[in-house]
Amino acid sequence: MAYRETIQHKPGLLREAGIQIGSGGFAGFVEACIMHPMDLIKTRFQLQFFSFEQYKKLFSNYSSKMMVFYFAGFLTGVTEGILVNPFEVVKVQMQSDRKHIKHSASTFAVTKRILVQQGFGLNGLNKGLSATVMRNGVFNTFYFGIYNSLLPQVHKHKEYAPELFLKFIIGFTAGTVASCMNIPFDVAKSRIQGPQNEIQYKGTVRTICTVYRREGFRALYKGLLPKILRLGPGGAIMLIVYEHMKAYLNAKVPI
Repeated sequence: MAYRETIQHKPGLLREAGIQIGSGGFAGFVEACIMHPMDLIKTRFQLQFFSFEQYKKLFSNYSSKMMVFYFAGFLTGVTEGILVNPFEVVKVQMQSDRKHIKHSASTFAVTKRILVQQGFGLNGLNKGLSATVMRNGVFNTFYFGIYNSLLPQVHKHKEYAPELFLKFIIGFTAGTVASCMNIPFDVAKSRIQGPQNEIQYKGTVRTICTVYRREGFRALYKGLLPKILRLGPGGAIMLIVYEHMKAYLNAKVPI
């Protein structure tokens, strides 16, 4: 009986997954086209939006509807962090290579070298995993949480300003606050995954404490302005496009 019910509901589940992945992918494409010069290698995964919608369902019975967005955002960031960390390790290694681009190793060569020398574990292709997980987890907590919490305000104030403008402001605010909250973890990730003559940075909290002790509080927020310049408007674009594409696909895709 349970199997029959699952089969009956499968088209609806597939439709929902298709809508979320499709709208998330298109949102990432638009954001990449507009903000690409600010960050050549940064990639947005369709999974980010799909997993957010799925995690929201886990807290559907939670008493505080507002906190559902924060909890779902955190779990989305954790999932994303686990999946993207190997790519981040390779990216940091390639960015730290000071050779001319013609003489730099390819992505495949760098990946192979890491696997051969350090393996796939926490000293190799998954180096800095906890820092990446915390960076993405904290960012998505505030990114999705703030945007979805403030979104109802659009309907109350859209008579005073265009709806799209209000959504952009909310998205920009969400991306900016999220960037300010997660950048110490981003700094720790870069130190851990970057080249070290001797192991100075190991462990997320330990690395943050080391940077603070040696270089001061401001060092934990190094690079904040470029980060905001990309993730502020980029975050707003991503969420607006995703929301509109989701609504469009919901209207167009038959049940």
